[in-house]
Amino acid sequence: MRVLMFGWEFPPHISGGLGTACYGLTKGLSEFNDTEVIFVVPRAWGDELSREGMSLIGANQVPVAEEVISMGGQEPGLKYIGIRADIVPYLDPVQYRELRKIRSPENQHFVEINKDGTIVFSGLYGPSLFKEIRNYALVAIEVVSGEAFDVIHAHDWLAFPAGLAAKKASGKPLIVHVHATEFDRTGGNVSPAVYAIEREGMELADKVITVSNLTRNTVINRYGIPPEKVVTVYNAVEPLPDRPVKKVQRIPGLKTVTFMGRITLQKGPEYFIEAAHMILKKIPEVRFVMAGSGDMLNSAVGQAARLGITDRFHFTGFLENDEVLQLLDVTDVFVMPSVSEPFGIAPLEAMLAGVPVIVSRQSGVAEIVRYATKIDFWDTCALADAIFGLLQYDALAQMFSRHGAVEAGSLKWKHAAGMVRDLYLELTGSVHSTHKEEISGLPTVKNVS
Repeated sequence: MRVLMFGWEFPPHISGGLGTACYGLTKGLSEFNDTEVIFVVPRAWGDELSREGMSLIGANQVPVAEEVISMGGQEPGLKYIGIRADIVPYLDPVQYRELRKIRSPENQHFVEINKDGTIVFSGLYGPSLFKEIRNYALVAIEVVSGEAFDVIHAHDWLAFPAGLAAKKASGKPLIVHVHATEFDRTGGNVSPAVYAIEREGMELADKVITVSNLTRNTVINRYGIPPEKVVTVYNAVEPLPDRPVKKVQRIPGLKTVTFMGRITLQKGPEYFIEAAHMILKKIPEVRFVMAGSGDMLNSAVGQAARLGITDRFHFTGFLENDEVLQLLDVTDVFVMPSVSEPFGIAPLEAMLAGVPVIVSRQSGVAEIVRYATKIDFWDTCALADAIFGLLQYDALAQMFSRHGAVEAGSLKWKHAAGMVRDLYLELTGSVHSTHKEEISGLPTVKNVS
């Protein structure tokens, strides 16, 4: 079985958990001898992680026709004309309007292509994001014509239009994978344009995968998707690398509490800082680390400054893989106080490293872990109490460290991939072969509405 998969990022070029999850799932699928994944990203850099059983295509490397290209899925009836990018810059505004008048009726638009006949993609989340999403869908049609496959799988809203275009062009079944919704990312201040893309993708897909029951409820209740169409498949965690990583020298007697993730509204950084302020009144020798970047970084720094704790608070910016491992090696408590977290892979990585973890009850990962302290994101007093307990009581910290590492180690991507593969088999009419014997150690997936 061949799977045509669309995603916006792939390691090592990632900005958060989406790329990590995409790699983990494709790696898990590649462990089944009868399954092959063709993974499409907007831009391939050439150094992406790969393995036997999967191949990677960059949309920036796929030539598109300079004739009229039909757009599938999101914009029925709209057509795009490929225009050589090396021609357009030499046209003044009057000439450009005349060219549009001659070549482009009202239901047609221009798409710039370079001299190689390909569309340029940044592959980032910049100001041209919606344009790149549309162009990504156009390239999906070209990919369909050149690949043989049985099922389509699109990750998150950025790839939904590409998945829909591929479905329309091929007639193959489509699964959309919801790693987060616009309600999670914005705290309810939803972008109508993003919501429309998400809802259309879910409505027209044959199946919807969510990464937790928390997200499943959002999909059903906020997007109106029938419950029988939505299936929860929990994420997993990659084993720690067996290569040696340079150790960071610990300062005797100094303990470290870490927040790691995008510094955005969704992740609740302000609650972490408030709890840190409470802790430092009781244990002044603790150090707090906020690792990551995001649109709330400046306000987080300002909050720490107003509370007078910047001398015991460190903002690292985005960390690469080895830097993450180094930080976890010196971390005594890991905190994820997310306001709305569809899943949350970072706590599992911390648990694997033997770090006691605190997560909010408003996270998907809280549904499947037992050996983590769970608090409500808004209850900073409870968060401070949990941090205090793990810092002060060694036996408690050691219990969470030991059992947490075992628990996280049991959450394997092949288990999640087996459940996804069963959905592929169901949609393609193949023999249904579940993997209950492999996933018996995982929590039961509940259909809650």
